[in-house]
Amino acid sequence: MDLERIDEATLALLYLGLHDGTRAWKSFDWDATDRLHAKGLIADPRNKAKSLVFTDEGLAAAQGASERLFGKEE
Repeated sequence: MDLERIDEATLALLYLGLHDGTRAWKSFDWDATDRLHAKGLIADPRNKAKSLVFTDEGLAAAQGASERLFGKEE
């Protein structure tokens, strides 16, 4: 299993649910979000909030992953 590709896809899907500037609903596997947190792409997802927060680097990486996997927004 290619965890890097899973992380990229998770990041791209999180980007599609972006709201309030840097927040996304956290409805993905804990292992994947823990890896994204370890990479510095999102704030610690283990809290009571129903959404997570992208770091500046994570938001840019998520946008890039979304464009690579799903195409650019029109």
